[in-house]
Amino acid sequence: MKELEKEIFELECSHIQPDVRVSKEKLGEVLDDEFFEFGSSGKVWKRSDYNENHSLSPDEMEISGFKMDELGPEAMLATYRIFNKTTGASSIRSSVWKKRETGWKLFFHQGTLSQ
Repeated sequence: MKELEKEIFELECSHIQPDVRVSKEKLGEVLDDEFFEFGSSGKVWKRSDYNENHSLSPDEMEISGFKMDELGPEAMLATYRIFNKTTGASSIRSSVWKKRETGWKLFFHQGTLSQ
């Protein structure tokens, strides 16, 4: 795995950790100010939704089939599958990461339930 691909993979793994999912401070370190998400539930989330008391469920998840594609010198697309060990659900995921002054930030995310 190339260095940048490894860095983005580690960032993807970090924001699915149970302790990060329930912490607005820790999520704030990963999410871009302009972040938005099309959730597997069908709901659209914005960065501001995570500034209050909204937290994600602290489920245990596992990434497989990780792939990264360059969209430009400062934007990367990550695609992969997630298996939620807590609920038994599987989903296909895509994330767009943007390079910012403070490092790579999650700009866009989409989850689609799969079988």
